[in-house]
Amino acid sequence: MRLGFALLLTAFAATAQAQSVDSYPARPIRLIVPFPPGGNTDIVARAISPRFAERFGQQLVIDNRGGANTIIGAELAAKAPPDGYTLLLTTATMLSINPYVYAKLPYDAVRDFVAVAPLVTYPYVIAAHSSVPANSPKELIALAKAKPGELTYAWSGTSVRLAGALLEMMAGIRLTDVPYKGTGPGVLDTIAGRVNLVITGMSTAQPHVKTGKLKVLGVCSEKRLASAPEIPAFGELPGLKGYEGGTWFGIVVPARTPRPIVDKLNAAISAIVASPDVKAQFATLGYEPYVAKPDAFAQFIERDRKRTASVVKAANIQPE
Repeated sequence: MRLGFALLLTAFAATAQAQSVDSYPARPIRLIVPFPPGGNTDIVARAISPRFAERFGQQLVIDNRGGANTIIGAELAAKAPPDGYTLLLTTATMLSINPYVYAKLPYDAVRDFVAVAPLVTYPYVIAAHSSVPANSPKELIALAKAKPGELTYAWSGTSVRLAGALLEMMAGIRLTDVPYKGTGPGVLDTIAGRVNLVITGMSTAQPHVKTGKLKVLGVCSEKRLASAPEIPAFGELPGLKGYEGGTWFGIVVPARTPRPIVDKLNAAISAIVASPDVKAQFATLGYEPYVAKPDAFAQFIERDRKRTASVVKAANIQPE
């Protein structure tokens, strides 16, 4: 009798979940963006939001929760109900970097989230003051080897620092890193010649390249940017195959979110990212659209974590 009742409850629960998935989403969905309005992640979120509403008939509500280097937004999402009505726009900082540069976090990057879909990759570029006698990745590496430790580069944000550290490791060179509290001051000091180089995003460097104040030497990735194929990639050089210095954005949900809902979200987000108008919008910002199934995205994140762990250890970056 008890077994029959248990089976009945199980069947009822399965039917209820199937109906829930079939009707999903039945109300607006919140997308937590762990940065203030106006930044790169916010731009990406607002690019996909109207297309999401068109596809599902429900609004995607942007909830900016900036602060503490993405930790505030991540903690909020980790504690949300796993029902598909809270999404988190994640970055490499949140899931791949913070676990290795903070001694303690209020969330577990592996256990508290489920990968849904990637959005974009954002390779950094290395730009230089006009006086630097190098115009390509090959020439920069040669110059750095000839003058170990003499070339300085500006950076802001741990992901940028790791891009520089990984280049030093793989190329066998030594640069001098100069930390800044924001990207803007580092770019301005490079333009003024107070530092030789700056590692930043293409969208940040491009306006100054057009005015001749900076020159982009190369892209911190294995492949060239689709939006700027004339700029060589550092990963094209012998010995730098696999070099990736940049960040990425994607969507995750709280752990235990039903897999059918994850798959439904993945299909919608992948279609949005692959649409010509969104791809064109991302290209103007130096973003590379990235489409993958949930399991492939989870594997991508895990590879990125392992790479980050090795660079943090080699560069002797101590947890805060």
